[in-house]
Amino acid sequence: MATKTLQLDVVSAEDKLFSGTVQTVQVSGSEGELGIYPGHAPLLTKIKPGMVRYVAENGNEEILYVAGGVLEVQPSNVTVLADVAIRAEDLDEQEAEQARKRAQDAIADSAADLSYAEAVAELSRALAKLEVLRKLRR
Repeated sequence: MATKTLQLDVVSAEDKLFSGTVQTVQVSGSEGELGIYPGHAPLLTKIKPGMVRYVAENGNEEILYVAGGVLEVQPSNVTVLADVAIRAEDLDEQEAEQARKRAQDAIADSAADLSYAEAVAELSRALAKLEVLRKLRR
């Protein structure tokens, strides 16, 4: 009989945000959204700024923001090694909105302090934070 749960570990350089048994995991992969269920084929991929959404064994849904990193999937465990990871409820919407505006201004202004690539990366992170906050409200 196949297992009905996965072991999920979400860690960043600063903290271990979650370690426990879950039913499913959804991650913003570099090629799109990934849905991971028990028995998933092994996978190693980069993740982009976005969310890690999981349904805990007790049915509670949680959402985390990650600013990129690496995802490793094995049939019974998933590991997210994030550059930065923050619980969705700890995100500051006003700060994310200001970061989005700064990045858009830097992209539009060729004389800005940020290089174009840095500004695009900053914009990507800010938009991902805002999207995670929208999903948290639903």
